[in-house]
Amino acid sequence: MARPVTLFTGQWADLPLETMCKMAKQFGYDGLELACWGDHFEVDKALEQDGYCQAKRDLLEQHGLQLYAISNHLVGQAVLDVIDSRHQEILPSYIWGDGDPDGVNSRAAEEMKNTARAAQKLGVEVVNGFTGSSIWPLLYSFPPVSPATIDAGFQLLADRWNPILDVFGECGVKFALEVHPTEIAFDLYSAETALEALEHREEFGFNFDPSHLLWQMVDPVEFIRTFADRIYHVHIKDASVTLNGKTGILASHLNFGDPRRGWDFRSPGRGDVKFEEIIRALNIINYQGPLSVEWEDIGMDREMGAAEAAQFVKRLDFKPSGVAFDAAFADK
Repeated sequence: MARPVTLFTGQWADLPLETMCKMAKQFGYDGLELACWGDHFEVDKALEQDGYCQAKRDLLEQHGLQLYAISNHLVGQAVLDVIDSRHQEILPSYIWGDGDPDGVNSRAAEEMKNTARAAQKLGVEVVNGFTGSSIWPLLYSFPPVSPATIDAGFQLLADRWNPILDVFGECGVKFALEVHPTEIAFDLYSAETALEALEHREEFGFNFDPSHLLWQMVDPVEFIRTFADRIYHVHIKDASVTLNGKTGILASHLNFGDPRRGWDFRSPGRGDVKFEEIIRALNIINYQGPLSVEWEDIGMDREMGAAEAAQFVKRLDFKPSGVAFDAAFADK
């Protein structure tokens, strides 16, 4: 095995962390990527309570699990989004407050700064998450959307996230945006524009997840090649495109799991992602971090799927060769 295989706990936050640790070890994982919701990792407690971070470390170590990253997708989403009632369901009450949109945006930004401070205290160097986007609803340009409006959306990224990234820099922590629909960067070209808006500052990179690129018809390997120095973390998640003449990639307002959708997530190895090529590309860029399974497959039992996924990734991963295959030809 070339890299540690971890499990992202975001889809398991209904379970106590101690239960999750026991299960992850039984499934065969080497570590966890802790979500900043449920009781898995709470940013406010990490900063306010002495011993909180060490207790989390101790719990993982008791189960033989490693820790490389934490993730704060839900709060990060509220930094750039135009806030509405949906956000109340995903945000801590102290971030939502009275629901005033400007206040929610401001409190979310401060919480992301605190997430960097909590990560430093916990001893991890990567925070994965979302940025949100004020311009995602303008994806289809009708009524016509001016280039200036889109430019303003990326300027808002710079205005709101540069102060956050300043704290990340002070803490020696990197922010890894999961390139994803509804984010300011959702494909290869929007990711390039986001980097340009932030003047390519080192604190900002990407949590590579091939599943979100695949259904958009973006080659995940090309993303790795384009951002070789910005892949700060990797999610292993699969998806399947099921276009049949009736379905479309915009999914018709049909929820995940509906067979009429044009695409859906799958347990790793059971979809259309070419993971062999992804591992080879990660080897070429010398990515040494964890391969973190983000398990989502509404058509499959999650415990069975997560256990199967751990073994799939361990079989999949391999180290690059240390010698040229024909080096022995010259040894005569």
